[in-house]
Amino acid sequence: MAVVRHALAGLADRIGMDEAGIADLKTVVTEACMNVVVHAYPAGEPGLLEVMAIPEGEGLTVVVRDFGMGIRPRPDVDRPSLRIGLTLIAALSSSFEIKGGANRGIEIRMNLPLRAAGDDVAGEPASPSARVAEETELRVGHPDLVGPILSRALGAFAARHAITVDRLSDAMLLSDAISAHAPQGFEDGHVSLSIADGDAGVELRVGPMKGGGAEQLRASLDLPELGGSMETLADELRVEQGDDGEFLVVGIAALSV
Repeated sequence: MAVVRHALAGLADRIGMDEAGIADLKTVVTEACMNVVVHAYPAGEPGLLEVMAIPEGEGLTVVVRDFGMGIRPRPDVDRPSLRIGLTLIAALSSSFEIKGGANRGIEIRMNLPLRAAGDDVAGEPASPSARVAEETELRVGHPDLVGPILSRALGAFAARHAITVDRLSDAMLLSDAISAHAPQGFEDGHVSLSIADGDAGVELRVGPMKGGGAEQLRASLDLPELGGSMETLADELRVEQGDDGEFLVVGIAALSV
């Protein structure tokens, strides 16, 4: 992995990525490659790790791919790998996509900007009192991966705010319910979503979905046996119509401090 990190750092430096961005790049690549080491192939057996890097506009896209068993529980390993790594990748990348499944290998595609989030502009430091809204886009290619990816990515963003443990627990329960039904709203079952981080809290947008998909996803949160709905766990939940389809938008508010 050291060879991969240094090679990508050299490329990133050549295309103008700043030092903070290169540090973020090394971190996310390490986490993605560690997933291959831990999960992809039986212990002690060699396997192929494929890494591609493509300069694109104002960023660098990195693809880490294996051809092994996919993500499976491994209670016998010391390092939890992507149980923590997905949180880091979500926080440090401007977008990432993960697809694959059991016995089909895993592909992780990440895009990192040339300037790391929070860098100053034109030499002027950012105001410490103002949080700049950040948004991470994800596309998850296998339904079984939606739940663990969404809950960890959402938890990473929520942890940046003054959100109580109870509210964070509510958000995790809601994300699990959304994850269970979200693939039904997409033609190919690949779930697209984004998580935005701003002053008011965290906003999750699931979509764009096919016609009626967002309303169906919202309806799936109903609990008729209890006479209520899990949408009460969110501070805001609404359906929006965009140019490309419908979105389910979930807001989790931060405490006023």
